[in-house]
Amino acid sequence: MTFWRQWRTRIFLFLAVLGPGFITANVDNDSGGILTYSQAGAQFGYHLLWTMIPITLALIVVQEMCARMGVVTGKGLSDLIREEFGLRITFGMMILLVLVNFGNVVTEFIGIAGSMQLFHISKYLSVPICAVIVWALVVKGDYKSVEKVFLAASVFYIAYIVTGVLSGPDWHLALTETVKMPPVSAWKDKSYLYMTLGVIGTTITPWMQFYLQSSIVEKGVSVKQYKASRLDVIVGSIFTDIVAWFIVVACAATLYTHGIRTISDASVAAEAMKPLAGQYAFILFAAGLFNASLFAASILPLSTAYTVCEGLGFEHGVDKSFREAPFFYWFYTLLIVLGAATVLIPNFPMYQVAVLSQVLNGVLLPLIMIFMLRLINKHELMGKYTNSRWFNVVAWGTAGIVIAMSLVLVWNQLVG
Repeated sequence: MTFWRQWRTRIFLFLAVLGPGFITANVDNDSGGILTYSQAGAQFGYHLLWTMIPITLALIVVQEMCARMGVVTGKGLSDLIREEFGLRITFGMMILLVLVNFGNVVTEFIGIAGSMQLFHISKYLSVPICAVIVWALVVKGDYKSVEKVFLAASVFYIAYIVTGVLSGPDWHLALTETVKMPPVSAWKDKSYLYMTLGVIGTTITPWMQFYLQSSIVEKGVSVKQYKASRLDVIVGSIFTDIVAWFIVVACAATLYTHGIRTISDASVAAEAMKPLAGQYAFILFAAGLFNASLFAASILPLSTAYTVCEGLGFEHGVDKSFREAPFFYWFYTLLIVLGAATVLIPNFPMYQVAVLSQVLNGVLLPLIMIFMLRLINKHELMGKYTNSRWFNVVAWGTAGIVIAMSLVLVWNQLVG
C-alpha cells in the first residue's frame, strides 16, 4: 500500500505540472517541421533517420535546462538575459528572434491554407477564419483553459504514427538507418547538408526555449515539482520525435519509393500520398497538418509576445486581461494579422519561405544556447541547480555542431 501511495503521489504530481514540456515539444512538429520531415523522407528516403536519436537526446537536454531555469528563478528567459547581459544585447537578440519567428508564423498559415485546400476550401476563407479562432483562443481564454486546448491538440499527432503504419514501409531498413551513421561522402552533398541542418533547425528551435520557460513560470511550477516538470519535458521530447520519425518513414515509403523527390509544401506530400498509401493515409496526414498548423499558429505568436514583453519589461501573460497587458495582446494580434495577410498574397513563394525559416532556426539556435549555458551555470542565479558536467558537454557539443554546420552551409552557398 505504501508503494502504491508513493506512485500515486508521483502520478498526481506529474499530472499537475503536465503541459509546458509536452506542449512545447509537440508544437515543434508544426507546418514547417512537417514540410521539412516530409522533404527529408521524399528526397533521401530513410537515410536521415539517424538524426532522430541524437536530436532527441539534445532536445531533452536543452528543454530540461529551460524548465530548470524557469522553476528555480521564477523568471522567463528574456527576463534573465536582460537582467544578466543588459538591455542592448537583449534588444538585438529580440529583433533577430522576431524576424525568424515571423517567418515561422507565416509558415503555420501556409500549412493551414494547404491542408484546407486538400478538402477544397479556399485559403481566402480558411486562413482568415483560423486567424480569428487563434486570436480568440488566447485573448478570450485564461492559462488553464488555453493549456487544456493545447494538450488536446497534442494528442492528435498520433495521426502521423497511424499514417506511417498505413504507408507500408520497409521496417527493417527504417530501423537499420535509424542507428546507422551516414558515410563521410554524404557530407559532400550540399543538399544533404542543407536538409540535415533543416531537420536540426526544426527539431530544436529558438522560440521553444522562450515559450517553455515562460509557460512554466506562468503555470507557477515550484522547485518541489521540478522532477515532475523534468519528466514532462522528457516525455514530450520523446513523443514529438517519434512522430517526426513516422513522418519521415511515411514519405520515404511512398514518395521516395515512387520517385517523387521534391514537394512544394506539406499538403503536396499528403496529396501525393493518396494514390500510393490510400484514402485513410491521405486524410490522416492532411488532418494532422491542419491540427499542427492551427496549434502552432497559436503558440508561435504567443512565444514571440512573451519574449518581447519579458525583454522590455512589459506586463504579459494569458492570465492577464487586455487592459492589464495591452502591448502583449496587441503585439500578439499584429503577428497573427500580418502572418495571415502574407499568405493571402497571390503567388507568394510559400515553399522557399517555409524551408528558409527552418534553416534560420538552426543558425540562430547556437546564439540562444550560449546565453542559456552562461545563465544556467551561474551559481549566484541557480545555486545547486547549475548544470552537471555531462549536461554541459552535451549542450555545448550541440551548439558547436550546429555552428559548424551553419558555417559550412553558408560557405557552400557562397561558392556554389
